Amino acid sequence: MWGFYPLEVCVLSVSAALESLRGCLNDEFPASSGTRIFDVSFPLHDAFDPLLWCGHQPQWPQFYWQQRSGDEELAALGAVKTFSSLAEAQRFLQHQQHQDLRICGLNAFSPQVGALVLPRLEWRRVGGAASLRLVLCSDASLREDAHAAREFLHSLTAEQARPAAIPELLSERHVPEYPRWRELILQATRAIAAAEMEKVVLARATDLRFAAPLDAWSIMAASRRSNFNCFHFLMAFNPQQAFFGSTPERLWRRRGTLLRTEALAGTVAGHADDRQAQALADWLMHDDKNQRENMLVVEDICQRMQDEVQMLEVLPPQVVRLRNVQHLRRCIWTALNAPDDTRCLHQLQPTAAVAGLPRRAALDFITQNEPFIREWYAGSAGYLSLAQSEFCVALRSAKVENDTLRLYAGAGIVSGSDPEQEWQEIENKAAGLRSLLLRKM
Repeated sequence: MWGFYPLEVCVLSVSAALESLRGCLNDEFPASSGTRIFDVSFPLHDAFDPLLWCGHQPQWPQFYWQQRSGDEELAALGAVKTFSSLAEAQRFLQHQQHQDLRICGLNAFSPQVGALVLPRLEWRRVGGAASLRLVLCSDASLREDAHAAREFLHSLTAEQARPAAIPELLSERHVPEYPRWRELILQATRAIAAAEMEKVVLARATDLRFAAPLDAWSIMAASRRSNFNCFHFLMAFNPQQAFFGSTPERLWRRRGTLLRTEALAGTVAGHADDRQAQALADWLMHDDKNQRENMLVVEDICQRMQDEVQMLEVLPPQVVRLRNVQHLRRCIWTALNAPDDTRCLHQLQPTAAVAGLPRRAALDFITQNEPFIREWYAGSAGYLSLAQSEFCVALRSAKVENDTLRLYAGAGIVSGSDPEQEWQEIENKAAGLRSLLLRKM
C-alpha cells in the first residue's frame, strides 16, 4: 500500500513542523506492507540552519548535502531502509510509485560499495521553497513502522547545535611522508614513460590527532562558510564516526534523461588578490600539461558514455576559482538512452580525474602502491530518485573517528610531473579543510 500526503498547513518553525508530522501518526495504519510519505511546507528564515539542527539530533545515520550553487540542500535523519550499493537502492525505487522518493548517502571509491539510506526524516530546500518529509516504509506492517516513527519523532528537538571549538592538535602524520611520495611519483612517471598508463591520480592521507573528540558538524559548518563554489556533504554513521567534505566537482546530475557531468582536472594555486588570481588563471588556461590532463579526462568520459547516450556536447574550458586553488573545468551535457543511475555510476566512477587512464591500469597501480585504503575518499556523495539524481565527487574530504581526523588530497600524475610540485599541489588542496582545524571556530 502506497500513499503520498502533502499536508495543507503553514508552519512557522521546525517545532510546529515536527508537531504536524506527529499528528499524522495518530491515524490507524494497516498491519500490511507499504509506503507512506508525509510532507510539511517549511518557511525559510535565517534562524534555522539545517546543518546545525541535523547534527544536534540523537538519531543516526545523519546526512547533509548542499549543491555548489546553493540552490538545493537536504538534511536527513535516521534510516527506514539501508542499502549497501547504489544498484540495490535503485532496484528498491523501481518498485515505488512516488517519483521523488529520495535515497541519499555515499558511494565508496570502489563503487560497488555504498552507504545509502531511505531517511526517516528529510528536510529539503529547492530554491526558495523548503519542506520536511516523514517516510513510513515496511515490508511487513505499516502499523509497526508508524509506532517506530512516533518514537523517532519524540526523540527529536527543535534546538540547534552551537559550533564547538577545535581541541588542541597533538600530532600530525602524512601517509606517505615526502620521501616515499617522491618515490611514488618517480615510479608512476616511469610507468607512464613505458606506456603502461597515461595518467594516475595519487593521494595522500594526513592523520591529525587532537586532545579531545572532534565535532564533524562544526567543522562542516566552518567549511561551508569558507569554501565557496563547492558541494558540501557530511555523513555521520554514529556519534563517533563521520565522513565529510567540500568538493568542487560534480560526478553527475540527472533530470529525467538529461545528464550533466564534467572534467575537473588541471590545477594552479589561488590568490587573495583578484589580479594575481586572474594571472594564475590565465596561465592555467594556456599551460600544456594542465590542458592535456583535462582533455584526458574529457576523452575518457566521452568514450565511457558513448553507448549510453545519443550525443555528447563538450563546452569550452573555464577556470573555477576556489579559496586556495583554481581548476580547469569542461562541462559535458548529454541525454541518456534510459534514466539509469547504476549505469551512470558504473561508467563515470572513478573518473580519470580521481583514478587515471586507462582506468584498470591506474587502479592496479593505486591498489599496489598507495599506502592506505581510500574507502569513501574519491567516491561520491548525493541522492537518487526515479525523477532525478545528483552526486558530487568526494574530494577535499576527511574522516573523523573520535579524536582523530584523516584528511585526504590527491594529484594527477602525467608525463613530466614533478614530485615537489605535486606535493605542493596536494598541500594547497588539503589547506581548504586543514586551515579550519588550526584556528578558533
